[in-house]
Amino acid sequence: MRKFFVLIFTAIFLLTGCGEVKEVQADVLPPPDPIETKLQSMTLEEKIGQMVMIGVYGTELNDDIIYSLNNFHFGGIIFFDRNLESVEQSKKFANDIEAAANQKVPLFFAIDEEGGRVARGRDFLEVAPSQESIGQTGDPEVAKYWAVHNANILRSIGVNLNFAPVADVGSRDTRSFGDNAQLVAQFVDAAAQGYEAENFLYTLKHFPGIGKSKIDPHKEVSGVEDSKEILDAVDIFPFKKIITTHDNSKFIIMVGHLRYDALDPVNSASLSPAVMTGLLRNELGYSGVVITDDLEMGAIKNNTDLPSLGVRMILAGGDIALVCHNYESQQIVYNSILEAVRRGEISEARINESVRRILRMKAHL
Repeated sequence: MRKFFVLIFTAIFLLTGCGEVKEVQADVLPPPDPIETKLQSMTLEEKIGQMVMIGVYGTELNDDIIYSLNNFHFGGIIFFDRNLESVEQSKKFANDIEAAANQKVPLFFAIDEEGGRVARGRDFLEVAPSQESIGQTGDPEVAKYWAVHNANILRSIGVNLNFAPVADVGSRDTRSFGDNAQLVAQFVDAAAQGYEAENFLYTLKHFPGIGKSKIDPHKEVSGVEDSKEILDAVDIFPFKKIITTHDNSKFIIMVGHLRYDALDPVNSASLSPAVMTGLLRNELGYSGVVITDDLEMGAIKNNTDLPSLGVRMILAGGDIALVCHNYESQQIVYNSILEAVRRGEISEARINESVRRILRMKAHL
């Protein structure tokens, strides 16, 4: 018996390392990723709803809006002047829509508040000067000041995402900070700092730059014939600066409807894999949310059948289809995406890629 205990104690001595008792630690699992947890809780229909942003009609909650939210799970609303009467009414409208949506994640409430001629609610909000006039001051701090201003007035009316600043180099309608790419990049960067200082989501538009557009894209498509080298040095430069120096989950990039011969001579940018995946994702490394300009603009609507637009946008690398005006068009875009997933043209894994990016951005809300 004595020999037995000697053997036991010797074994323990050897196993514990010269007599020192070591604590055995169990593997500690990392906490679950809240983005993945949220994603896994969503149905396919809810995920696709996150990938469509719509415009609505009226200044208070109505049956059309409730029907759209409950049946199509749209993840974002863009407000126009047709929706805005006062600070109090606008804020209540947004709150009522949010409550009626009853979604697992917050809605985007977006607006075009660039300043100058492109501004909403000018009857009761202080509208910023045009970006052209801000650029003419020569002081980027002015752009930062007005971005802070916009963030505060928009938050007061229930909006949480501005479709500004315009990052285009040159324009015929006062919407650009200027004709010089370096200057535009400085002013866009200052505006980005202003929005981020207020924890407010913003948008760079219209990638890869529509300053050279010869035709209003609301009416028809326009081609840009410049070489890739010129596009890189001028039009793309302001976008690249923000992509490489700012948190990509805090801003959206809106892709325009122009066609760029050096990038994709066939497809508009908003439907182009070469532009949205090859250039924006792979070459520039952008990891945030990509939204199209309004799919009801003449440049796109007049040249492509509506049911294919959302599908082609996703296959090209986009995340959100913007459909601003027609309820029927919004439903067609949604249903076409859903049907494409069900027949295997779009994989659910591809849908998940976009929804992850959207959820990551909405986490800031």
